[in-house]
Amino acid sequence: MIFRIQLILLFLCVSALTAHAAKSTDITRLGYAIQMGAFADVKNAERFTAKLQAKGIEAFYFRKDNGVYAVRFGDFPNKGKARAAANKLVADQLIGSYYIAPPNEVVFRQPKGPGWQKPQPDEIHKPSPSLQPVVPKETVQKPVHKSASKNRDMGAIAARTAERFVGIPYRWGGNNVVEGMDCSGFVRAVYNLCGLSIPRTSSDQFKAGDLVTKDELLDGDLVFFGSSANSISHVGIYVGGGKFVHAPRRGEEIRVTAVDESYFEKRFVGARRYF
Repeated sequence: MIFRIQLILLFLCVSALTAHAAKSTDITRLGYAIQMGAFADVKNAERFTAKLQAKGIEAFYFRKDNGVYAVRFGDFPNKGKARAAANKLVADQLIGSYYIAPPNEVVFRQPKGPGWQKPQPDEIHKPSPSLQPVVPKETVQKPVHKSASKNRDMGAIAARTAERFVGIPYRWGGNNVVEGMDCSGFVRAVYNLCGLSIPRTSSDQFKAGDLVTKDELLDGDLVFFGSSANSISHVGIYVGGGKFVHAPRRGEEIRVTAVDESYFEKRFVGARRYF
């Protein structure tokens, strides 16, 4: 009898660990999110984000088209639950006014039309009035299978969104973040703005998505670096032209770097595609 109970407990433990492992590499459509703030100074956005994170809320900040910074957080199954959570934070005096962002909201859409040229690395951090937020119809949150979505428009949007972070001195988790977490936190924030929830760590991000070779890289793909596939230490978002956008070190500005730059070329492990 005791032996049978031990077997049952062992089975439950293994099942729980397996479920946790599977969950850590899940790619899902983002639900409703809470957005607030209009910070002119990035430092104020950073401090407010750190305040939320200290409360256990996974938040990030980004620069809007008008040049001010907003903070976004949460992943709720419906608008009612998002609003209820936001009202509680207002009651607790943690936030003020807020906006409920619908699922799959595209914050930055790739400009189209004749005459448009991709911004150069030294220009892409400047706000552009030609990029306007687009809010599509609300959709029901559902899992995304790795082979189900090959929407290259979304890949381009992810790349352009990543470029909008260039020049921002980014911190993921304030002073409590572990070394190496900024890079994965940055790409997670970018994909969040594109309506997709991806794993938190670079190692789990590498396990998700579809395998892509260096010759097959397209806008929006994630590029990974490290000593081996089992030891990923850095990740960035490919933006075309042999370049990727990434958060180099904690507190440093988001920047554009060539994939074949000596340091990264030696450490290139592989790439993954989520769209």
